Amino acid sequence: MTTTEWITDIALLLVVFRQLREGRLDLRSFLVPLGIVAFVAYSYLDTIPTAGNDLLLIGVLMGVGAALGIAGGVYTRIRAAGGHLLIKAGAVSAVLWVLGMGARMGFQLWTEHGGADAVGRFSVAHHITGDQAWVAAFVLMALTEVVTRLATIFVRSRKVRPAPTTGTTAPAAPVLDRTL
Repeated sequence: MTTTEWITDIALLLVVFRQLREGRLDLRSFLVPLGIVAFVAYSYLDTIPTAGNDLLLIGVLMGVGAALGIAGGVYTRIRAAGGHLLIKAGAVSAVLWVLGMGARMGFQLWTEHGGADAVGRFSVAHHITGDQAWVAAFVLMALTEVVTRLATIFVRSRKVRPAPTTGTTAPAAPVLDRTL
């Protein structure tokens, strides 16, 4: 793995670890992870191979990414306090995020250190046309995981209601902070 790959993988892991502490759900909560995966997609996703069973591989890994992302979003606590939305990744959310990232990193390290022949044999046996299919599948898995997690958090945040108050006026609805 290159230094850039290590940095981007670690940055994506730190996104969730940062959310283990409760903090405001703001625009940055969405833009930072989206920016990282956009950079990764731009850097590594040259083409999306469609021959053989490439699309099946890509679809399966995107499905895994979607399942991890949705579950991670569901297991992220969102609450209203002081007119703001607060977010905190739960242990399950963090474990799922690390599992997805770790699987991708582990696969890449394995193929770079002796597993390439096994992947090649698997690819031939299952009509996967080459390494670009694997690259596309794992990049799109990461992209799907991030987007579905953020979409789940966004949808859930829209349903959060402010805590009832004892005053006569209705409490203001919590807002998604737009500050960076």
